[in-house]
Amino acid sequence: MMGTMNGQVFQVLGPIMLTLLLTTVPVVQSGKVLVFPVDGSHWVNMNILVEALHAKGHHVTVIRMADSWYIKKFSPHYTSINLKSDGGFSEEFLETFASRLLGIMREGSIWARLRLEIDMWQSFSGMLEIENRMIISMFEDQELMQSLKDAKYDLVLTDPVKFGGILLGHYLKLPIVYNVRWTVYNEAHFVIAPSPLSYVPALMLELSDRMSFLERVKNVLMYIITETQQAIMITPTYNALCERFIGPGTSYFPLIQGADLWLHRVDFIFEFPRPTMPNIVYMGGFQCKPSKPLPQDLEDFVQSSGEHGVIIMSLGTLVGQLPDDVAEAIAEAFAELPQKIIWRYKGKRPSTLGNNTLMMDWMPQNDLLGHPKTRAFVAHGGTNGIQEAIYHGVPIIGFGLIFDQPDNLAKMRVKGVAKNVDFATVDKDSFLQTVKEVLYEPSYRENMQRLSRLHKDVPVKPLDNAIFWIEFVMRHKGAAHLRTESYKMPWYSYHSVDVTLFLLSALALMIMTIYAAIRYLCCRICMRKTKNKQH
Repeated sequence: MMGTMNGQVFQVLGPIMLTLLLTTVPVVQSGKVLVFPVDGSHWVNMNILVEALHAKGHHVTVIRMADSWYIKKFSPHYTSINLKSDGGFSEEFLETFASRLLGIMREGSIWARLRLEIDMWQSFSGMLEIENRMIISMFEDQELMQSLKDAKYDLVLTDPVKFGGILLGHYLKLPIVYNVRWTVYNEAHFVIAPSPLSYVPALMLELSDRMSFLERVKNVLMYIITETQQAIMITPTYNALCERFIGPGTSYFPLIQGADLWLHRVDFIFEFPRPTMPNIVYMGGFQCKPSKPLPQDLEDFVQSSGEHGVIIMSLGTLVGQLPDDVAEAIAEAFAELPQKIIWRYKGKRPSTLGNNTLMMDWMPQNDLLGHPKTRAFVAHGGTNGIQEAIYHGVPIIGFGLIFDQPDNLAKMRVKGVAKNVDFATVDKDSFLQTVKEVLYEPSYRENMQRLSRLHKDVPVKPLDNAIFWIEFVMRHKGAAHLRTESYKMPWYSYHSVDVTLFLLSALALMIMTIYAAIRYLCCRICMRKTKNKQH
C-alpha cells in the first residue's frame, strides 16, 4: 500500500521536480571559440581545453602559424586557420636554443652564467622580431580579418606568453580568456595581482616565501632588472603594434590586464600562498588523469622489477639529448641501482647503459607515474610533469635546465618532495647519491603523497571548473564584474604615489605653517621684551 502511494506521488511530483531542477542549471548553447595558442608544451595544455570544449558541443577554431609543430592542421576537435608567416616558436629553433644553453650551463663558470643570460635575451629578441612580423602580416590580411569579424565568435581563448592573441581579441572586441601561467611580461600574478616582494619571490630566483634580508634585497633587485628589461625590449615593439592596430593612446600593458578571465595552470599546492584576484581561476593539474594499463611489453618490464620498483626519467620535449659525459654518468649511476629504469631519450645510446635500463623515444608518462611500482621521477621540472607527479604522489629528482624549470623545482624542494641535481657539475657519484636519497628517505614520498591528497580534495575537478568559467564568460558576454579597474590607472595612482606626495606636501605645509607661526610669535615676544628693556 505504502509502495503504491509513493509511486503515485512520484508520478505526480517527478515531472515538476525535474522541471525545477532543469531551470536551475545554466544552459549554454553551442558557442564559437577562437583559439590563439602557443606551440610546444603550451599547446599540450591548450589542446586539453580545446577537446573539452568540443566535447561540450562548442565549435572551436584554432589559429596556427606556418612553423607549427605540435598544432596539427587537421583535427576532429577543431577547425584550423593557417597563417602564412612563422610564429617564432618552431621545433628546430627551440631545440637548437636548448642545446646551446645546456652547453653554456655545463661550463659552470660565472662568465658562462653571464653568457647564458645574454644568450637567452638574444634568443628572446629574435623570437620577438619574428612574432612582430607575424602579427603585422596577420592584421594586414584584410580578407582574413574580415572573415574573423564575420564569424562572430563568442570569445577568444589565448595563451598570453605571446601577444598576438591578446591584440586580436581586443581588435575583434571579444571577451578574452587566458590559459596562463606566464605572460609576455612576467609571471601572471605580477601582471594583475598585488605582489609584495617581501614574501612573493620574483621569477627565476629559486626563492621561497620565507626570505632572509639578503634574499629580499636580491628579490627587489631582480624585479627592478626584469622591469627594466621589459621596458627596453618589449614595450616599444608592442606599444607600436597597439597604436597601429587598436588605436592611438593604447599600450600593451593595459591590454594584457584587460582580459575577462585568467585560467591559471597552477594552484596553491604548487605555488606559494600569495594575493590573488577575483577573475583568476586556478586549474592546476587540469591535464592530470588516472593512469591507464600499460602496453603488455612495458608492463612485463615494470613487473620484473619486483619489490624494488621502477624509476622513470624524461627531460621534456625540448631536451632530446644530453652532453655525452652527462648521459654516460647518468647511465652508469642507473646501472648500479636495483630498480628498473625507463628512460625517455633520443640521443646516442650511452656505453655505460645497464641491463636494468630501458631507453625509449616516447613513453606513456602519466600511466607510468600512476603505476604502483613507480618509485621516483627524474624530471626537467616543467609544469606539466610536476603536476602529474603531484597528482600521482611520486617524488622528483630534478635537473632544472632552462626557463622556469629551476624555479618550479625550487618550489618542490621547499615542500620537501624533490631534490635537485646541479647540471653544471653532475657526475655519476653526485647523481647516484641524489637518486638514493629520494628513493630511501621516506619523507620525500610521504610529503608528495600529502600534496597529492590535497590536490585531489576539491569539490570540482580542475578541468570541469575551467570549462564552467569559459562557458560563464560566453553566457554573460564577459566577466567585467570580476575585473578590477586598476589596470586603467597610471602606475603612480595605482601605487598611491600621487596621494602620498599630496599628504607629505600637506604635512610639510602644516609643519612649515606651525613653524612660521611659532617663529613669528617668538619674534613678537622678543621684540616686546627688547622694547620694555629700552624703556
